[in-house]
Amino acid sequence: MFLHIFTNRCKCLVRDKVLMFWTLMFPIVLASLFGLAFSNLSSEDKFSEINIAVVDNNEYQSNQAFQSALSAVTDAGQSSGEKGLFNVILSTHEQADELLKNNKIEGYILFDGGANLVIKESGINQTIIKTFLDDYAQIGSAITNIVRQNPTAFPSLMEDVMADKNYLKEVSPSNAEPNTTLNYYYALVAMACLFGSFWGVKEISAVQADLSPQGARVNLAPAHKLKIFGYSLCAAAVVHLFTIFILIAYLSLFLKVDFGRDLLYVLLACVVGSMMGVSMGALIGALIKKDEIVKIAVLVSVSMILSFLAGLMMVDMKYIVTHAIPVMAYINPANLITDAFYSLYYFDTYNRFFTNIGLLLGFTVVFYLIVYFVLRRQRYASL
Repeated sequence: MFLHIFTNRCKCLVRDKVLMFWTLMFPIVLASLFGLAFSNLSSEDKFSEINIAVVDNNEYQSNQAFQSALSAVTDAGQSSGEKGLFNVILSTHEQADELLKNNKIEGYILFDGGANLVIKESGINQTIIKTFLDDYAQIGSAITNIVRQNPTAFPSLMEDVMADKNYLKEVSPSNAEPNTTLNYYYALVAMACLFGSFWGVKEISAVQADLSPQGARVNLAPAHKLKIFGYSLCAAAVVHLFTIFILIAYLSLFLKVDFGRDLLYVLLACVVGSMMGVSMGALIGALIKKDEIVKIAVLVSVSMILSFLAGLMMVDMKYIVTHAIPVMAYINPANLITDAFYSLYYFDTYNRFFTNIGLLLGFTVVFYLIVYFVLRRQRYASL
């Protein structure tokens, strides 16, 4: 009986053009649009030296420390063929004003009781210049305070400053480069997994006698209703998983989205995510006592809200929600699916991946148990 019901339900589901479009074609079309929009975002931007001017007055000439600091960032990397941070022009105050007015420079530094930055407008380059001056002022203040308290530390302190000694070491958890663009694609896959809820609610309607003629026939059949529902749900899960595999293949082979090197774990995440989506649809279908159109509307709303919170429309939203409401990172299925894929890409260990998979499996089991207890209590006075 299982094979008979499973095979026929697969045929019926594949022929449902509306659901096939929303669970297969719509994610592929959206992925293609993502590919067009993000094709150049990951490419490395070429850095150009920032043109600045320094007013060559007496205060600047007497400040050897600042001249050394400016020379260090201007000439940095030239021995290896790299560009420095600034392209410096020494000028008078009037010349600097004229250069700034004609957009020849991003800003100029004027020494008048200390280093002052004069700019025409705000921007990234102006922020870099301001950061350089702030760092110089902070380091100078720190050196002054240390020497005032311990004059004997001055020689060793200057050696550390001249050597640009760094007491922090950057350690990456993997060899993969951080890539926030990938979160959009992973959130898209999460949305596609949640769209499996359409298949789940369809199977619920197919066994509820008050919602469909098919449900009435199922309840009159000399077979256990929950067995028929379970076999049909297996068919829905398989069909939906097939659409997810097609989406992953399209993303990986055509759009060159990096899912990491662990293909089996990627497939495992797809299987668990698909099961989660179908179970969510079955849960909402069992709890809401309305027709199928209302249930579909609820599922679309819930799926899109969860996908939005996982970063589908704005990747920063994922981190905003996690920071503001940390528990949402563990109860949002879309976020768990997205994190599972990103952990495979970025981390060398699988702790975070299996945490996400475990939570998804837990939610799936709970949802199916609720559906089971709801359906087994349903009785009909007449058919």
